Amino acid sequence: MAQTFSMIELKNIKKAYKTDFTNLQVLKGIDLDIEEGEFVSIMGSSGSGKSTLLNILGILDEYDSGKYTLAGQLMQNLSEKQAAYFRNRFIGFVFQSFNLLSFKTAVENVALPLYYQKINRIERLEKAMHYLEMVGLKEWANHHPNQLSGGQQQRVAIARALVTEPKVLLADEPTGALDSKTSSEVMDLFEDIHQAGKTVIIVTHELDIAQKTERIIRIQDGLILNREI
Repeated sequence: MAQTFSMIELKNIKKAYKTDFTNLQVLKGIDLDIEEGEFVSIMGSSGSGKSTLLNILGILDEYDSGKYTLAGQLMQNLSEKQAAYFRNRFIGFVFQSFNLLSFKTAVENVALPLYYQKINRIERLEKAMHYLEMVGLKEWANHHPNQLSGGQQQRVAIARALVTEPKVLLADEPTGALDSKTSSEVMDLFEDIHQAGKTVIIVTHELDIAQKTERIIRIQDGLILNREI
């Protein structure tokens, strides 16, 4: 049996948002361990802290105290340049709203992260086409987002998230804008990605979506509930 290791390790992560009048403690001591190749979902109601947790996992936001280790490397006190480097090399993002550029074709949207890695145009378009084919959209490569259905746009977004070959795929409510049939197809795609060895983390408030993952992590009032599925 292949040996696994902790891809993500959080120890007593705390995060507060300070204003002139209040100090809102959003995360109150998060302990979390996700192994390489796991397929997990994080569930929580609005205000539970799941979005803040996702932003910290994605190195989009800093935490106040505790320890976050990603693929064996401590994510702490990073400069903007360092944070951008780790995001670009380690994390793939999929969002509810797709976040595709309307003036670029599907293949150009998928290739965009490789531009920031300074990969030449021919190579990045070839690689982007490979990932579009993987999500079943090779024939739609030269279409713009407004010529694609919601499910197709989400598949383009997933291909874009994968094109840098990240260690972790983070998906924030990836089926929130999709109908139930398309949601099921997108979740099947995440399952395929997981089976290929990627660590996949889905943030959702939909139980039927969460139940398609191997483990459900529940967050409430800034803490992980002990009962996991």
